[in-house]
Order: sequence, then C-alpha cells, then structure tokens
Amino acid sequence: MAALQSTLDAMRNNQAQLLAQWKSGLEASGATRNLKDQDLQQQTSEFLQLVINGLADNDEKMIAAKGWDEIRLFLEKLSRSRALLGHDSQQTAHFIFALKGPLFALLQNQYQDSPALLAEQLWEISRLLDDLGMHTIGTFQKSREEVIKRQQEELLELSTPVVKLWDGVLALPMIGTLDSQRTQMVMESLLQRIVDTGSEIAIIDITGVPTVDTLVAQHLLKTVTAIRLMGADCIISGVRPQIAQTIVHLGLDLQGVVTKANLADALKLALTRLDITLGKTV
Repeated sequence: MAALQSTLDAMRNNQAQLLAQWKSGLEASGATRNLKDQDLQQQTSEFLQLVINGLADNDEKMIAAKGWDEIRLFLEKLSRSRALLGHDSQQTAHFIFALKGPLFALLQNQYQDSPALLAEQLWEISRLLDDLGMHTIGTFQKSREEVIKRQQEELLELSTPVVKLWDGVLALPMIGTLDSQRTQMVMESLLQRIVDTGSEIAIIDITGVPTVDTLVAQHLLKTVTAIRLMGADCIISGVRPQIAQTIVHLGLDLQGVVTKANLADALKLALTRLDITLGKTV
C-alpha cells in the first residue's frame, strides 16, 4: 500500500511531464489522425486523472469492479468517437498503451533504489493499462459494428427511394440484391408513402436488380401483397428477358401480378388505370 501511495504521489507531481510525453508518443505513432489538439489534450488529461483516482479510491484493481465505472464509461465514449473518425482498433487501443512508456520511465526514476518495488509497481500498472486497453478494443469493436450497421441502413434508404411520378402513382426503383432486411425496409417505406400521398398505384422497378431467384421473388410477392392490403395496386417493371426466363425455369408463380418490361410501359398502364390520357404535342 505504501508503494502504491508513492506511485500515486509521483504521478500527481509529474502530470504535466507525463501528459507531454504521452501526447508526443501518440502524435509520433499517427494515433492522433483527424483529432483536434484541444480534444486530444482534454482526453489525455481526463484519462490520466481517472487512472489516478481509480488507483487511489479502489483496492480492487480489476476494472470490471464498480469503482471503475467512470473510467469504463470514458473509454466507451472514446471508442465511439474514434470509430466515427475512422480510426481502427489498433489506433484506438494505442491511446492507452502509449501511456506505458512515460509512466514506466517515471516509475524507474521513483524506485531506482528499490528493484523489488519497481518490479511490483511496473507489474500492477502494466496489468491495469493492459486491461483498460483490452476493454477499449472490445468497446471499439461494438461501436464500429454500430457505425457500420447505421451506414448500411442509410445506404439501404438511399438505394430504395420512393418517387412520386404522378398524382396517385408512386415508383420504387430497386437497385442491387434484395434480402429480408432490405425487403422489410422497402415495404415500410413504400407503405408509409402510400398512406402519406393517398396513391392508388405503386410501381416497383427491378431494372437494377441483377438476378431474381426464389427468395427474391418471395420478397417481391410479400411487398405486392402488403401494397394490396393497403388498398393500392402494384405493377412490377423492369422484367428483362433473362429474368423472365429465370422465373419460368424456377417455376415461380407470379399470377395476378402485373409486370412490364420497363418503367415507361408501367407508367403508361398506371395512367390508363387512373383514366388519364396524355396527348402528343405537335
């Protein structure tokens, strides 16, 4: 306990030196990419203070203990911010591990006449920083997965825009592969737009869908069924010869579903159903 107190005193009395050397090491390693100097200064100062407080207030050195809640929360926020900045897990964890060099040098100076105490304190501090670094890597991976998931959802929304072609006519151009998650998002977006606009006809254009298999056809049929339950009608456009042959070979049942070769033909049919006639200009 006396050795720990001596370590804490050394850390408190040399905070400025520790922070300067730590920051220098982070900058040299490239771990400060896209970081503002003010933010880095604030983060390093706060983390070092949290480490000192944690060592002073907790007999238990396992960071899963309740007394380390504040520092775990800090690292979780740090991981999320690093993930948003595009850092990888190695750069994020290096924020912790880069403190080892300056801190170990300080301890060597503090215990230069007591090799046994030096070894003991180096082990305790090293184990603590390793645990904090591993916790950071774990929380970074979770944060990164959340960022990727949110980006995927945003891309799905961008790739499935619902367009109002005419009063009462909506179009949904599909691009890319249909899966269960995307179909659900498409269905929700399209049904909401039908409610918002009071449209009577929805055109699903699959020109940009590379292939149609049994699963894709089932997703399309589910969407068509949902549209009909909302009191609207549905037309599928963009059925190319290759897709038509695939549907026939798979023995898929699209009876009752109106299909057209392209979006123009689908729009023409939709306008006809709405008793809208377009004349040619001379």
